[in-house]
Amino acid sequence: MQPVDQILTPAALRHWPLPIPDGDKTSRGRVLVIGGARTAPGAVMLAGLAALRVGAGVLTLAVAESVAGPVAAAVPESAVLWLPQTPTGSVAGSAAESIRSALDTAAAILIGPGLDDVDETAELIAGLVPDAPEHLPIVLDAYAIGAIGQLSAATLEALAGRLLLTPNHNELERLLAASDEPADSDDPQHLLAERYQAVLSSDNRIVAPSGDSWLAPAGHSGLGTSGSGDVLAGALVGLLARGASLTQATCWATYLHAAAGDRLAARVGSLGFLARELLDELPLVLTELQA
Repeated sequence: MQPVDQILTPAALRHWPLPIPDGDKTSRGRVLVIGGARTAPGAVMLAGLAALRVGAGVLTLAVAESVAGPVAAAVPESAVLWLPQTPTGSVAGSAAESIRSALDTAAAILIGPGLDDVDETAELIAGLVPDAPEHLPIVLDAYAIGAIGQLSAATLEALAGRLLLTPNHNELERLLAASDEPADSDDPQHLLAERYQAVLSSDNRIVAPSGDSWLAPAGHSGLGTSGSGDVLAGALVGLLARGASLTQATCWATYLHAAAGDRLAARVGSLGFLARELLDELPLVLTELQA
């Protein structure tokens, strides 16, 4: 039987307050976002800016070398790592070597926005995870979710307990297929959360490996637009960097993302608002919830 979801309301979130860091920007955490192939550099920028909009202190974007210059100019708030790429402009699996120096100072990392080659992404993840500090939270999004089926048992074991996944409906189905889990399960999200010992956010529902689950009764069909998932993943990694737990960061980010969509639907229209417009709404919703 599918467990009863706990409903996320503003009152419930206010009784689960986020950490309020003291001091300078480093106390709010360093975020590392890895993605940005030549075909989709905007995805990594949306994710990185979302992390800053929810209060992360320091941002580093790691992107394919052919787009690193434009990304650095477009997001002056971020440091940029130039990653080796394949002849087609995908981030090369060997890029792990260029990222390792940033792992020790990161408070949370996100892998996936704008990546476009599953094989290269799987190699990249496998190369990074052994050198990532043991308790460093890792968020996988987009193509990084698709690469899970190619990861070794040792890599998956190293990710267990500190992994967060943000699959949309199609990615959830592919993840089930790659994991040999039944697609007609009453609760596929819980199956995957338990299998990978990960927290999932999918379709405004959050599921933890323990079986606990939450539902954000907000959001609008307008959120089904290009780049929206990148904003969600960025908000999630930003809250992790601030010191939120895996489940708290996922619940808060999912609600913030959905509520931002509601605000835009009321002001702009139910369809047609842009993912970049969600960024400006995030700190406003966050401020209202923390008031």
